[in-house]
Amino acid sequence: MDDTQSTGPVTEPTPTAPAADSAAVDSAAVDSAAVESPPKRGRGRPKGSSTARTTRTVELTLTVSGTADGEWQAELKQGTSWIQRGLPVTAASVLRAAQELHEQLAEPIDAVIGAAREQRAAKVAALEAELEQAKKALAEMEG
Repeated sequence: MDDTQSTGPVTEPTPTAPAADSAAVDSAAVDSAAVESPPKRGRGRPKGSSTARTTRTVELTLTVSGTADGEWQAELKQGTSWIQRGLPVTAASVLRAAQELHEQLAEPIDAVIGAAREQRAAKVAALEAELEQAKKALAEMEG
């Protein structure tokens, strides 16, 4: 007689949990397995990576600041190192540089320079009026 043959009735095992629950358990087991073991790092360069040179980016920070008196200065920084600090520049050169870079930069800078120009013109008018009064007072003293 052959030991591999079965003489009794064949019964299939019945599942003890519904199929939906077993799917939830399986996905939970997969999720916990993914959290427990980090992905293994392969040797060599990763697939799909290029051997071409990557473009190196250079970060420069140019800060241009002005005072209400119309005095402007520029500062240039590369990373954390200062290249130039407190370099005096003219308002006209600031506006030209902004126009060269982009129109959207030039518009607000032009507005700020225009407002400073108006303040300067008002100050010049006030000083001219004061000068006229001083000239009249001097002429009265002389004559």
